[in-house]
Amino acid sequence: MLSTFLHFKSLELILRVAVFMTFIGHGMFAINGNANWLIYLQTVGFSIEASKNLIVIIGFLDVIVAITILLKPYKYVVLWAFVWAFSTAVVRPLAGESIWAFVERGSNWAVPLVLFFLLKITSEKKLKN
Repeated sequence: MLSTFLHFKSLELILRVAVFMTFIGHGMFAINGNANWLIYLQTVGFSIEASKNLIVIIGFLDVIVAITILLKPYKYVVLWAFVWAFSTAVVRPLAGESIWAFVERGSNWAVPLVLFFLLKITSEKKLKN
């Protein structure tokens, strides 16, 4: 039992660090106003001016998500990380990029999804014990 617990905790830590790195990296790019990403916001209906302001706000939100998941991975923050990462991957082909732009980002959304289910499993096991 202890061995399984330690494996889950090790896996959880690896996944938390992976999500942290993805979100802190993307967050810092966004805070610096990555002009290449403005087209994605325009694709979903924002003006260029609104996109320039929104990208910075999104960056700070990504940094908050990154730090939160690293320090205390609340299930629903992790679920948000999945939804956001999946959405930002899906918007790329909608913005005219190749489907491979979505495929390449599979780990950006799959890792938080796996972490979410791992947290769900471990919290259910705690309730049973």
